[in-house]
Amino acid sequence: MKIGLEVHVQLLTSSKLFCGCPNKFVREPNTYVDETCLGFPGSKPRVNAKAVEYAIRIGLALNCKFPPETFFSRKSYFYPDMSKNFQITQYEIPFAYEGHLQLGDKKIRIRRIQLEEDPARLVHSGGLESAKYVLVDYNRSGTPLCEIVTEPDFSSPEEARDFMRLLSSMLEYLGVYDSSIEGSMRADANVSIAETRVEVKNVTGFADVEKALKYEIVRQKSVISQGKKVERETRGWDAVAGVTRSMRTKEQEEDYGYIFDTDLPLITLERKKIKEIEATLPEFASQKVARYKRQFDVEKEIALAITSEPSLAEAFEKVIVHVSPQIAAPFFSKVLLKTLNYGNFKLKDTKLTPEHLTKLLKALERKEVTERAAELLLRDLVASPKPPDPEELLRMKGMERIYDESQLKPVMEQVLAANARAVLDFRTGRKESFEFLVGQVMRATHGRADPSVIRQMLQKRLEK
Repeated sequence: MKIGLEVHVQLLTSSKLFCGCPNKFVREPNTYVDETCLGFPGSKPRVNAKAVEYAIRIGLALNCKFPPETFFSRKSYFYPDMSKNFQITQYEIPFAYEGHLQLGDKKIRIRRIQLEEDPARLVHSGGLESAKYVLVDYNRSGTPLCEIVTEPDFSSPEEARDFMRLLSSMLEYLGVYDSSIEGSMRADANVSIAETRVEVKNVTGFADVEKALKYEIVRQKSVISQGKKVERETRGWDAVAGVTRSMRTKEQEEDYGYIFDTDLPLITLERKKIKEIEATLPEFASQKVARYKRQFDVEKEIALAITSEPSLAEAFEKVIVHVSPQIAAPFFSKVLLKTLNYGNFKLKDTKLTPEHLTKLLKALERKEVTERAAELLLRDLVASPKPPDPEELLRMKGMERIYDESQLKPVMEQVLAANARAVLDFRTGRKESFEFLVGQVMRATHGRADPSVIRQMLQKRLEK
């Protein structure tokens, strides 16, 4: 079995690759268009310099080599999502080549990195199978794409999924891509069980890459087991049905009729310029993980969680200037990430600032709130379009930690009366019942009771 990926990444430039139209995702179709991205006769493309810089940054991050110069070609493309009947892309000489990305103990080789324009978006009204007509939205046409082509180095769908996740993180650290934009990373997956390669087009999302490859492997094995030949073809991934569907016979390279685009100039990749860009590369997640372990004694799994998102790592490093890393690290990796994931947020999507987190964690560090109360306060802060001062929110909600035994005693007695079976279990030797009772008291006080005080009180009460 051989698996290779062609990953297409939408770059975060302010304008499109070959024209001045805004590079924005908008709901209203055919809004950001002009003569060039619509392919009108006589229109002339011009290269977006920022996209070229981003391609070099990606090549450097992926340990690639660079040619002295490169150029754009025209690829024959007779589909309605590219109205001029060719796509401006690269073929003969890409921006970068022969790189690699370390995936655990395995090195995934990068064959080439190139720039090209994105086709328009096709909308099949009623679904791919039953649509009676197709709509075309040219807002996406001309969006700068960076295509990252791997060698067939993946030995399982799970490896392909993990590679996509790692690549996404690296690109976000580079500041060239935003994973929260719909369809900002898509993959064409090439898979073969025997000799014939089948391409599965436009798979979006890490989980779908794994699912599409697993389905296609089972399908090809089934074809072979029936004594049939796997056809070389392009298939589409139907995420709703969970199957791949045949789209067309797979084209050969010569079918595309690549020719040099004479409307665009040769691009010289000066070594000096590449060195200047290299000096601006950020510290990546893997480097941060090693530093957090060395500098702050943060466990690897916790550091991996914190560095999974650049804005999360940035906030963490600002917070630990004021709060102990041993307090902040577990809170970020568990409580904060759980709260964000529950609302399907990334930290950058919220109005939560490092200052909010610092004040909340300082209250936790001073033992003014319990961990449970801090989590409940965090939920309000994350959900608010204008988060209040955490200290004011703490006082307003009356969430201060309760130490006073006189306040806790009636609550404890109510819990014991309502959970007589757990009390009996504890007295007959089932010690896990003790933690259950602690949890019930915490729940009854909305997470405000000091756990150590509760344990001392329960221990005395149950030993009578």
